[in-house]
Amino acid sequence: MNDFSKLRKAVGVFQLYGISLIGNQKKKNLFKDLQMDPVFINGLIFELELALQVEVENEIPLERISPILLIAKFLKNELLASWR
Repeated sequence: MNDFSKLRKAVGVFQLYGISLIGNQKKKNLFKDLQMDPVFINGLIFELELALQVEVENEIPLERISPILLIAKFLKNELLASWR
């Protein structure tokens, strides 16, 4: 699976959770700004792992978690440098 198809799948998962990735929405903190419950954040991470068939090794602190950070963590490349 190439990076573009992974990115499309990740965007689809965020859309299922009602999170828009347009403009500054992708930089907002899921816990503080979007006021998501930690259970839903863990569910989102699980759905991303399932869709992208990638496992995240280390925990991301809730104070820093944002959609763009999650996508970058799962794709682990410089494709998103221009998207930030």
